[in-house]
Amino acid sequence: MSRPLAKRLLDVAVSAALLLLLSPVIAFVLVAFALDAAFEGRDRGSLFYREPRISRGRTFGLLKFRTLRTDVLARAGGHARLLEADPANLTWLGRRILKPWYVDEVPQLWNILRGDLSLVGPRPWPPQLVEQQRAEGVTYRDEVPAGLTGLAQLTKGSDQRYADLDIAYVERCRALGGWGLVRYDLAIVFRTIRVIARGEGLSY
Repeated sequence: MSRPLAKRLLDVAVSAALLLLLSPVIAFVLVAFALDAAFEGRDRGSLFYREPRISRGRTFGLLKFRTLRTDVLARAGGHARLLEADPANLTWLGRRILKPWYVDEVPQLWNILRGDLSLVGPRPWPPQLVEQQRAEGVTYRDEVPAGLTGLAQLTKGSDQRYADLDIAYVERCRALGGWGLVRYDLAIVFRTIRVIARGEGLSY
């Protein structure tokens, strides 16, 4: 499925604007990380890390602020989220700031500018999980760009329910024209902002 030009223009405009708007937050994270590393030895290491993910059938490096201690990250096997559920695995910065407010996801705006991701779409999964879906005949992650947020992230439910919502979004992508899809994506982005602002939590 081709990516509409209007959707790509939205991705570039919004991600660039958000990076500029969030630049004070990024600066704060840099300072907080330096202080955390200075006082807590086991939190030291790189602030950024990449995980292999699939978007439109292609493997890319998903960029994030590191939330796991370096010793824990070493055994993550390219899928840190499972270990992030245990607060004991997190750095002080990850536990207090990055995870509660989804700030660890901010570097993915750079992935959007690069064209790896879209603002809205199915969340990018690790290659091994995508292979399992392919074996079951589910191939939508090969057809559309992965997204920073999407319908599945706004809904609490089972893994199957999330897949149904992802497929529903892909069907809307097929049915809507370029600017119709832009309006639809913007509505999902605004819903995401409201969920975060209310502290309700996204489903990742």
